[in-house]
Amino acid sequence: MDLEKNKTIKDGAINVGDGAAIPSKQDRGLFNAWRVAFFGAIGTILYLVIAKPDPYLSILKFLPDGILVTFQVTVEAILLALVIGLFAGLGRISRNPFINGLSSLYVEVIRGIPLLVQLFYIYFALGRIVNVPAIASAVIAMAICYGAYMAEIVRAGIESIPKGQMEAARSLGLSHAQAMRHVILPQAIKNILPPIGNEFVALLKDSSLVSILAVSDLLRRGREFASESFNYFETYTMVALMYLLITLILSKLISIMEERLSVKSR
Repeated sequence: MDLEKNKTIKDGAINVGDGAAIPSKQDRGLFNAWRVAFFGAIGTILYLVIAKPDPYLSILKFLPDGILVTFQVTVEAILLALVIGLFAGLGRISRNPFINGLSSLYVEVIRGIPLLVQLFYIYFALGRIVNVPAIASAVIAMAICYGAYMAEIVRAGIESIPKGQMEAARSLGLSHAQAMRHVILPQAIKNILPPIGNEFVALLKDSSLVSILAVSDLLRRGREFASESFNYFETYTMVALMYLLITLILSKLISIMEERLSVKSR
């Protein structure tokens, strides 16, 4: 999270991030690797549960509550991050020096601080002033952190729309705000949905950090089972497989969404 996730070049884009590798039929190596990883993860889980139900089946039964909490934190954080990112992204392209400077400062400062430090700061440091529940602290910290990356995605999405679109809208009598809302943003959304999906997967993986705040997510539930049974190898093997399976499913859904968007844009 300390490095800039997305870097662009003039003739194309280089997306460097900690999200999922999105399988595409055009990239047969990655597409085949996704299938091997997906069916391999399912096969491994089934084999472990059937061949050695104690403790693997017990672990599998212990984890669903943590999976639900993981998705709860991830979904709430990504929705809040989208709101923050939208306003910060619009601020980044604002002609108002104060708004532009404030938005740019937010993006640079937040991207320069690791997510783990932000979690500690909101839960422990600010907790001495305002008592914020663990889940709320996790959602706020992750939303603020990912909101900075969302802001750059929104900014890049808006700037990818030809300037002629804004000029045409203004010539029709629309104000700058109306043109942005009715003309520019609807087109930009199509461009930013795939990277937002990638950020969703990255956020889901980073949600494992909230276990340090005593939030009973997937990793925390695994730690609880391991501390009670001392089956550390078995427990963390199952936790890793569950994270892998969830990530692979989400990456495939994002790939399908990208394919549909590319077909509609033709």
